[in-house]
Amino acid sequence: MTDMKIPPELAQTLATTVECGSLEAAAKALHVTQSAVSQRLQTLERLTGQVLLVRSRPVRATPAGEVVVRFARQVAHLDDQASANLGIADAQHRSIAIGVNADSLATWFLAPLARLTARHAVTFELHRDDEGRTADLLANGTVVAALTTQRDPVPGCTVTPLGNVEYRAVASPDFVARWFADGLSAEAFEHAPVIDLDSHDTLQSQYLEGVGADPSSSPRHRIPASADFVRAIELGMGWGVLPRLQYLGRETLTELGGSTVRVPLYWQQWRVHSELLGQVADEVAREAAAQL
Repeated sequence: MTDMKIPPELAQTLATTVECGSLEAAAKALHVTQSAVSQRLQTLERLTGQVLLVRSRPVRATPAGEVVVRFARQVAHLDDQASANLGIADAQHRSIAIGVNADSLATWFLAPLARLTARHAVTFELHRDDEGRTADLLANGTVVAALTTQRDPVPGCTVTPLGNVEYRAVASPDFVARWFADGLSAEAFEHAPVIDLDSHDTLQSQYLEGVGADPSSSPRHRIPASADFVRAIELGMGWGVLPRLQYLGRETLTELGGSTVRVPLYWQQWRVHSELLGQVADEVAREAAAQL
């Protein structure tokens, strides 16, 4: 009995369908008919003996489908690397998908990527998510590398510690005068409005626990973009926890004191041989060593 092999062309069809969100859009991207896409997917599911695609709007991969999608993207990445080594690569098609958290993106992470674009014909596709969730993007094949708080490696990935991001609570001077006129007590924090980035942002709650306040008592805003999050704090809508790099030198913000929230960051990437991906990892680690 021979082992079943996954045909790369069929795997790529599944990956493109998931990326595009529908069979019709995938057909346009692949320059084939929608019927051809459907037939390829049916063949792939028959070969694997599993349902790989949920026909929803948009379509999404099943857990088994995510394995195949990741395989397809790894093959595409290795194909790009081989073409580059042979000198036959299309410069416009060397692209690297990376998962990154909003705070790193707003502060230090773009600098190492910019240095790489100055030396190589490479484009970056950044997927922004909470640092506790970016590892999921690695696991399902959406990205080839990610900044994450996850210390344990995603299967098939390597891990490099980058350092700790130090977060401190800040607010505008007017906000402090209004809500903390009698001091920074736990009771005052339970009444003062706080700003979260999104539903996955737990940094403010960690800080509240550190000062002895009940996180569930504070009124909360949600401002889902890093620059707007900072602006909302400056305007006095609430207080929030920011990395030092993001508020340093801003006269519009003042530290509230209390505990420092430290968040460890790790660089995880697929365990594939790629000179370019290795250079990305080196530049990111160098920038992190200087900034974190």
